[in-house]
Amino acid sequence: MALFKTRSAAVYGIDANLIDVEVDLHSIGSARDSRMVGMPDVAVRESRERIKSALLNSGFGYPNKTLTINLAPANVRKEGAGFDLPVAIGILGAMGAVHGLDGHLLMGELSLDGAIRPVRGALSVAVCARDRGIPNLIVPAENAAEAAVVEGVSVYGVRHLAEVVALLTRPEEFTPTPPQRNGTMAESAAAPDFRDVRGQTMAKRALEVAAAGSHNVLMIGPPGSGKTMLAKRLAGILPPLTFEEAIETTKIHSIAGTLPSGCGLLHDRPFRAPHHTISDAGLIGGGMGMPRPGEVSLAHNGVLFLDEFPEFPRDVLEMLRQPIEDGSITIARANMTLTFPSSLMLVCAMNPCKCGFLGDATRECRCTPGQIQQYLNKISGPLLDRIDIHVEVPAVPLKELRGEAVVTSSAEIRGRVEQARRIQQARGFYNAHVPARLVRKLCALDDAGERTLEMAVRRMGFSARAHDRILKVARTIADLDQSDGVSAKHVAEAIQYRSLDRNYWS
Repeated sequence: MALFKTRSAAVYGIDANLIDVEVDLHSIGSARDSRMVGMPDVAVRESRERIKSALLNSGFGYPNKTLTINLAPANVRKEGAGFDLPVAIGILGAMGAVHGLDGHLLMGELSLDGAIRPVRGALSVAVCARDRGIPNLIVPAENAAEAAVVEGVSVYGVRHLAEVVALLTRPEEFTPTPPQRNGTMAESAAAPDFRDVRGQTMAKRALEVAAAGSHNVLMIGPPGSGKTMLAKRLAGILPPLTFEEAIETTKIHSIAGTLPSGCGLLHDRPFRAPHHTISDAGLIGGGMGMPRPGEVSLAHNGVLFLDEFPEFPRDVLEMLRQPIEDGSITIARANMTLTFPSSLMLVCAMNPCKCGFLGDATRECRCTPGQIQQYLNKISGPLLDRIDIHVEVPAVPLKELRGEAVVTSSAEIRGRVEQARRIQQARGFYNAHVPARLVRKLCALDDAGERTLEMAVRRMGFSARAHDRILKVARTIADLDQSDGVSAKHVAEAIQYRSLDRNYWS
């Protein structure tokens, strides 16, 4: 009897947990008596057939004896094909082909010919290896760049099972993958630019304020006024991810399988624009088996754009309340509870009514008051209260559309946004995420500002949440002006961005 142990990892949420892969080769019995235990799912159980073919086709042979394969701890469910490689190496170790794997952690899916395919969650696994003091990580070549970002772990990217055996038997012939950190955002000439947008001066200003403080935005206007065009250019004025943000964002996209092949760290902030037919699991996360991150988590540290806002199912939209407020989403299942981060900018676009022409000076709205109210009521008051900036996007007059006026580019706006965010980073928070206990301290008003805010709250009936969000937006406007204090003009502009819900929903 020969017993051999290798190490792998399983991803739960955005973190990886160490898994011991134990292979016991018995001297009696036959291969048909082999068993895999430790709560494997279907993909893991099927790995025995893949591993057998991969070993035979790679020239290593396969034992005609009973194998018992245990994935420990046995009380946690194991999912995915990433255990193929550690199990195959465990079998080779039990056969005596490799020795001494205490300092290695392995993951990878095997093809029938022994080739190694990429898997999800390599960055999280690398962090797990570092935290557990495992110095070497063997991953598929396509996952090596993202895993190599983690310091303190030597990452080896491999393409074939035979290459793994050679690495384990002759380690001096191999060099680890160098880390590749993408620290700056490469500006593409084809990227959407605000220079393409004619008119809409107020909407551009509102998006600049939103980008500077990471505030949520709602744009209301008739069809063709430029709402979608503006939203798609918002990502171009956001600053690149910081290193800490990039690590967390890359983890999520790696787990979801949306990370480009061979990519290291993400440096551009994500921009997600799901269709309005999305399910609640697609938006929030979940699904069959192990819960997966949804669009609110894939947009973490970036933008979630919901076009045709009222067309989304109301019950799906109501699920946005907690992630918008808390910056995270908790998914509870019978066997485990997982938390995914969801600190994002919510950007929504909608028409003012079903036909889209309510308030349009050139076209007549044919909706009845009841139809208009029914359409607007798809957006609940509590959800609307969590959106910091409401801005009207009217139809662009022909004179502005055909004019030759000088238009500010995305690069110029991004420069001002980055400057404002540097001020906020020195405080420790982006303005939209300032804790309630620090709002009065960080958003202190002068006497004129206090009178302006008091008058607006009394006349417009703002809630306590809206009061705090007005202060945070005013603080962002002051940061754009490079002002230490928040004055009356900053408060007045912030209040202006909260008036549309009173016009349409009251």
